[in-house]
Amino acid sequence: MIEDTKRSTISWPVIALMDFVTVIGFDDIIYNFQNQGLQVVGDWILLLILFVVPYELIVGHLGSTFSNEGGGLSSWIRQTSGDRMGYIAAWAYWVVSLPYLVDVANSTVVALGWLINGDNSMESKMSNQMFALLTAVIFVIFIFLQHHFSNSLQILSILGGGAMFIITILFVIMTFTYLGRGGQVQSHPFQFTSFIPKFDMRFLMSLGLLIFAMNGSEFVAPYVKEMKNGKRDFPKAMYLLAIMTGFLTIFGSFALGVFFNAHHLPHDLKMNGSYYAFQAMGHEFGLGKLFLYLFIVTQAFYMLAQLAVLVDGGARIFLSDTAKHYLPRQLTKTDKNGLPINGYWLTTFICTVILVLSATLPTMNDIFNQLLNLNGIISPYVTSLIFWAFIKVRQAPEQFPSHYVYLKNQKLALIVGWWCFLLTIMAATFGILPIDAKFGSTTWWHMLILNIVEPLFMIGLGIILPLIAKHQRRNA
Repeated sequence: MIEDTKRSTISWPVIALMDFVTVIGFDDIIYNFQNQGLQVVGDWILLLILFVVPYELIVGHLGSTFSNEGGGLSSWIRQTSGDRMGYIAAWAYWVVSLPYLVDVANSTVVALGWLINGDNSMESKMSNQMFALLTAVIFVIFIFLQHHFSNSLQILSILGGGAMFIITILFVIMTFTYLGRGGQVQSHPFQFTSFIPKFDMRFLMSLGLLIFAMNGSEFVAPYVKEMKNGKRDFPKAMYLLAIMTGFLTIFGSFALGVFFNAHHLPHDLKMNGSYYAFQAMGHEFGLGKLFLYLFIVTQAFYMLAQLAVLVDGGARIFLSDTAKHYLPRQLTKTDKNGLPINGYWLTTFICTVILVLSATLPTMNDIFNQLLNLNGIISPYVTSLIFWAFIKVRQAPEQFPSHYVYLKNQKLALIVGWWCFLLTIMAATFGILPIDAKFGSTTWWHMLILNIVEPLFMIGLGIILPLIAKHQRRNA
């Protein structure tokens, strides 16, 4: 009982910061700015109203409904659709976070390159093989630290999430200061019509990455039972998260249009754009690389915080609540701190395979872009399961009562649930088409094949694990 009391001390602002590091960052704004240019500001506003706010409050509703469950999404699906669907949801949700883990580890290597060189020269100095090796090393070192420092999760989340939000506010404030002193806007035209979305094929191809940039709030659901009053306070964290997400995406994208020409962007903007932005701001204010190095340090803490929440939260979702007879017994083993250590190492193995496959692309920039866009395919597919759980809960309100109710009108709640469900499915499907290579080129076909093969590899592993568990039970 004493141990439970000690664990139930996570406050809702800390939950919001833990969530913030998995939901949105400065890089997410950069990625979609390259895809859409100034129109992305309109995209963010539309999605904030039509998707993000409903999505995060739906998560608040489900978190309040199942506040005593430890598996997050897998608990919600298992309670509403049975054990088999619970396993499928848990595996899918866990495994789709792994390409993002690779992307985060890649970004950590890029941050170290900027820290050492002070510029983007790492790409020309380092081979693809060395890039992949350093990414794997980051994984191993981090899992060792996570294993030995059980309280690192909250500390890194507070440091990383808080620092990223503060430095983004700084970027926005300095942008308006720059404009106020007569600074020149790099994007032309820079007027109201420039921010209006165009609903064309490029928009559909990038919609999955837009949704991916703003999803992930359910990742902290396994920690609801460690809050003082999860039923009451978890929805508060979701409200705060929605406000932070809206500020970061809308004003951050607007600020990028000031310092970058949206019509002629660097080809490596997705990999190095955040650094270019703070480098440009330092140059405009005559402060050299001060802002650049402030961001590099912030980025390093932010990436470590993402690794912490994604590795730990994802493993909890997969291993904490899934029916045990679907998993090999080795995966359910925990260490003295209650961490699923073998789940961590399985994470490392799968991430390494994904990284090796993607390392067959021609350049480091291609590798980075393909791994990033892979997230815009598989992540929305699994996010749709959240809305499925919400639909099932709202269809049986007496069976699933909640302290916090999102949309008291049942018909309206079901309409919103189905809207979000279908939108994520559509976005994921169009995301399979590569957006960062010329249509029909060798690189385009290479990326398309990887966008199909890598998800199939993850699905195959998800089928194999229950078979191994069945074999173990038979021999036992």
